[in-house]
Amino acid sequence: MSSANGNGDGNLMRSIPKVDRLLAREEFEALSRVHSVGVVTRHIRAQLDELRDRGRRGKLVEVDVTVESIHTRVESTLHSAALPYYHRVINATGVILHTGLGRAPLPQRAVDCLAAHVGHPLRLEMDMTTGDRGGRDAGCADLLCELTSAERATVVNNNAAATQLILAAIARGKQVILSRGELVEIGGSFRVPDVMEESGAQLRSVGTTNRTHLRDYENAINEETGMILKVHTSNYRIEGFTKEIEIDELVALGRKHNLPVVHDLGSGCLVDLERHGIQGEPHVNRSLDAGADLVCFSGDKLLGGPQSGLILGGAEAVQRCRKHPLYRAMRPCRLTYLALESVLRIYREGPDAAIREVPSLRRLLAPLTELKERASQLAQALRGVKSVDVEVIEENSTAGSGSLPARDIPTWGVRMRPTTRSASDYAHDLRTGDPAILPRVRDDALFLDVRTLDDDEFVMIRDRCAMIT
Repeated sequence: MSSANGNGDGNLMRSIPKVDRLLAREEFEALSRVHSVGVVTRHIRAQLDELRDRGRRGKLVEVDVTVESIHTRVESTLHSAALPYYHRVINATGVILHTGLGRAPLPQRAVDCLAAHVGHPLRLEMDMTTGDRGGRDAGCADLLCELTSAERATVVNNNAAATQLILAAIARGKQVILSRGELVEIGGSFRVPDVMEESGAQLRSVGTTNRTHLRDYENAINEETGMILKVHTSNYRIEGFTKEIEIDELVALGRKHNLPVVHDLGSGCLVDLERHGIQGEPHVNRSLDAGADLVCFSGDKLLGGPQSGLILGGAEAVQRCRKHPLYRAMRPCRLTYLALESVLRIYREGPDAAIREVPSLRRLLAPLTELKERASQLAQALRGVKSVDVEVIEENSTAGSGSLPARDIPTWGVRMRPTTRSASDYAHDLRTGDPAILPRVRDDALFLDVRTLDDDEFVMIRDRCAMIT
């Protein structure tokens, strides 16, 4: 096939059809009946502009300017544009809490609860006994207190909001002592020092990046001190010649000097992961039992609920947060409370129920023997697909979203090597299709980690791969 520059006469550029001619054809009229003439016209013009640009660059070939080719591309772009922006993605990356994919998928019980109630008026801020106005966080707060040793709890829209609210309510205009090794930055350039400044509190960093001693905290205490803060380094890990002070030691120091002690747990977990051989993620109750005045953590990470920030601790300290003007701006919507309550009720039934029903925990704690068997099942389903060679291999998953930092989690999955195109092109087709599939790409191969897949997604992956030639 010749290009515009190849034949030298620009015939291909001149043969690009006009918009009106295309709109008059039956195949484009059919598209207009579905998508409207204006929308189809806009997509046609975009395709023709692209053809002219390729022609100017000498990249145009004869097949590009045929009506059939233009129709295929317009139909494809219309289909993609008609898909909702927020749509289901099959997560084959092995990242259990993938920030780009909305972190924790909700348990089925929470999904069913949302489906049953969100289309109707919902009790939110009403005392049903008296008919008077009540607190919108009461349903979740009572469950959080029941599940932990907290006197009181409340809910805001994420843990960043929880951190800022606590700083503003408890230590505005005062110094907050924090180890230099805990001056974290999380996704989206959210930095603890910046949040502290916005809250009106003043950072007083102590120690060094790798080692902070109790005396460093004590030596920093003065009449301007308003809080001792500990931040779990949830998205990185410092190893080697290191030292950090545990929360119980900081609580003792705070009580000695009559200072509140706050523990920002980041991810936070209500199941003791150490009993399952997983180290590095602190249990919420440990900090509360140690006497921390407040703890805060995310609801959409290892807890497995909707995006939210949970604040637990002493009644007086939590109430100061709830009374602060920022609290109203940080309150979640009714859908968050509804989903969170459903998840917390699962935890109320015990850790076994949580591990069984909460997807983030179930995937994190899935046995290797089970994952290997499931990887074999996925490979068997894919062996009939002509465009790929498949192999069951051992790999590593990650928790993601700042949980279990820098810790690989052994897993099993399927390595696919495309036989007709590059792995990156094949991955692009998987991502942009329906349903969208997100694999890992490395060494010109794709890896599908079964740890983050459901069994019913195996057939969906096979059928999508079978469509790619």
